Amino acid sequence: MTSKTIIFKSIAVIVAVAVVSFFIFFPAQLEKQTNLLHDSILPEISEQARSLHGQLFIGDWHSDTLLWKRNLMDKHDYGHVDIPRLQQGNIALQMFTTVTKSPDGLNYEGNSNVASDNITKLALVNLWPTNTWNSLAERALFQASKALELVDKFPQQVSLITSKTDLSQFLLQREINPKLLGMLLGTEGSHALDGDLSNIKRLFDKGFRMMSLQHFFDNKLGGSLHGESGEGLTAFGREALQRMQSLGIMLDVSHSSEQVVQDVLAISRQPLLVSHTGFHGHCPSPRNISDDLMQQIAAKGGLIAVGYWDGAICGPNAREIAKAVKYGIELVGVEHVALGSDYDGAVSVPFDTSKLIYLTQAFLDIGLSEFQIKQVMGGNMLRYLQLHLPD
Repeated sequence: MTSKTIIFKSIAVIVAVAVVSFFIFFPAQLEKQTNLLHDSILPEISEQARSLHGQLFIGDWHSDTLLWKRNLMDKHDYGHVDIPRLQQGNIALQMFTTVTKSPDGLNYEGNSNVASDNITKLALVNLWPTNTWNSLAERALFQASKALELVDKFPQQVSLITSKTDLSQFLLQREINPKLLGMLLGTEGSHALDGDLSNIKRLFDKGFRMMSLQHFFDNKLGGSLHGESGEGLTAFGREALQRMQSLGIMLDVSHSSEQVVQDVLAISRQPLLVSHTGFHGHCPSPRNISDDLMQQIAAKGGLIAVGYWDGAICGPNAREIAKAVKYGIELVGVEHVALGSDYDGAVSVPFDTSKLIYLTQAFLDIGLSEFQIKQVMGGNMLRYLQLHLPD
């Protein structure tokens, strides 16, 4: 073997090691820079909070955790959600949402639907199956497959909820096994349909029970709150809505334009969800729709879930989350307010899901009653699901 051959082989080995190391270590490093925990003043936990938190039935309407390359059965020191941390935080129900497209230069004011897509890049870096590279529906299904695998492998810890019957069985099982997590699946925007109405049934059959209509850009169903058109629901969007509701899929208008929200309110046969948001009157951010629309959603039985990040609540700590919730209670009534963290959604938050007791304490500190806390933390979510999941 010549010295030149040895050099070439050595270079090939070095390159191979570098490539393998990149795909092993870079995804975690990327997430550590994306799903952040920031320094924040956290309240001191009282005995009342400890006692109350242990009694709560807690539910969260929005987490993007399935997007990332983590084993959710292991407890991690980065990101916001995994099964051990959900159990530690006493969370009973978690909606896992699937992110399928996110424009480069993401902002709350105006995003193009033809901008370079960050999820395509993430799919390549995380070695997602090749069928996800060009199909948003396949991306949603791939992320859902991670959840379904957990349900199959760890039935004593994770239970998929797709119907009222599933929910009733879960509640009975959780009385015996309080660590059992009820998992639900939703989409972050219905561009996940790939413009094909038949994909609604396809996603439904894989367990999806909540679909948001838009994300950060306009799509075939209508305008985004952060898009360029401000348009309402399209003819395609109306047909998609009808098919979703015929199957019992819950509608989420978290990122929809105000005109889309108005159009959906006019024709929806069931109350709407806003799975992660703030209130504009409390936090005048372009992320939040008007208080008037929030009141219209509530007047028709809808549920508004408050997030934990600065863009929604204009404050980076537990007290500000609690103040946003209190504002919502005063605006629309306690029965219409819930939690929608947006954990693992490329946001910075004051605590991860294992430390949700800090929010219980913050609620007590600003004067919410134990009844109000129980409703917001999970009672309202449970009641909504009992009413609106398919049979």
